[in-house]
Amino acid sequence: MAETGNIQRQRLTICIGDNTLSFTQPNTDAEGLPILFEPYVVKSGISMAANMRAALKEIKPAFDNPQRCRVLIDTPVLMMPMELFEEQDKDIFYTHAYPLHHQDVVLFNVLPELKAVVLFAINKDLKLVVDDNFQDASFICAMAPVWRYLHQRSFSGPRNKLYAYFREHRLDIFSFNQNHFKYCNSFETSHGHDALYYLLYVWKQLQLSPEHDEMHIVGDIPDRDWLFAELRKYLQKAYIINPSADFNRVPVTNIKGMPYHLLTLFVKGR
Repeated sequence: MAETGNIQRQRLTICIGDNTLSFTQPNTDAEGLPILFEPYVVKSGISMAANMRAALKEIKPAFDNPQRCRVLIDTPVLMMPMELFEEQDKDIFYTHAYPLHHQDVVLFNVLPELKAVVLFAINKDLKLVVDDNFQDASFICAMAPVWRYLHQRSFSGPRNKLYAYFREHRLDIFSFNQNHFKYCNSFETSHGHDALYYLLYVWKQLQLSPEHDEMHIVGDIPDRDWLFAELRKYLQKAYIINPSADFNRVPVTNIKGMPYHLLTLFVKGR
């Protein structure tokens, strides 16, 4: 059921990255952009839970003290086929893949159109802060809106497509085969040279055609011009996604600093 009126105004979206924190809500005023977007400057030396507690003291009164929120979390993910997923085993699988997260709360989102379940985690103290401040909180893997939208986009045209999303020194590379992931992996990278290596390595691993198939990159791309020029040396059909043009220049694309996964959530839904 669509949300309307006061219920919609009360819904706050919190976006949490490794070192970033922001708060977003639909703007009900007639003037200005349709979205209120407030980045919070994360203080180093204290935990994200402490940053969240301090941020909410400032943010909640400005956003009319919302009682409902959705939390977009950018943490390492574990992808599982839907038919193999059992909720009672999620902690075992996730902590086996990511041992350093054994004290975190493991969450999951179902991606029915991709026949997959994505596992992700949130620090237990951070989740406690959220639960203490909101009557109703839902948690979403940050990549879920991006996967869903670009999966739909992958059906345009006959060519295979490889996608790459850059943010916070991280690179997610993924591709689809009809209603399944063909490839999905994440790499730590802050330099264009590293990104070029990973992109071309995955391209070769998937045996994609440099003359026929397509690569699409988006986000906070390191060494953007250099990287794109290098990709075009090897691939005839490499493209940079312009969110404003891709989303038909909807007003929300004019908000500076909004990460692509948050933008996609508001334009295309989760």
